[in-house]
Amino acid sequence: MNRSEKAEAIAELNQIFKDANLMVVTRQSGLSVQEVTDLRRKVRAAGASYKVAKNRLMLRALEGTSFTALGTLFKGPTAIAYSKDPVAAAKVISAFAKGNEKLSIVGGALGENTLDVAGVQALATLPSLDALRGTIIGLIQAPATKIAGVLAAPAGQLARVFGAYGATEDGAKAA
Repeated sequence: MNRSEKAEAIAELNQIFKDANLMVVTRQSGLSVQEVTDLRRKVRAAGASYKVAKNRLMLRALEGTSFTALGTLFKGPTAIAYSKDPVAAAKVISAFAKGNEKLSIVGGALGENTLDVAGVQALATLPSLDALRGTIIGLIQAPATKIAGVLAAPAGQLARVFGAYGATEDGAKAA
């Protein structure tokens, strides 16, 4: 890799670090090509990305981003999983690491907050941003539908009373 290629790689990584909300640093030792391909497929399906690069390039790219505290984690065979969704990358990496001992979570960061292994795994247990939005919308809409039901109930009850009265003998004579 010549200087211009390194500069280009650093610029690309720097842009990744600036755009991401969540960064998970992993240590991979002995993963086969098939396993890495499977991991990348799962990460992509969750709306996240997985990248392997030289530690020296990663450290250079971290400069000037909110993830500078992660610099100490880049030792040995490391890779990063990142996403704009605050939990997507953590969920996939955590699930994959449970099933494969060759991949381990070293740490991560959510915005400017540095996370240890337990923090990343705790983040992985949270629902996704879309699931949270759906829950909030459901909670907001529930009172509105209840209010509409309460307001419509008296009119419906009144109509049923008139209908029942009309069905009786007194109602038939009055009509």
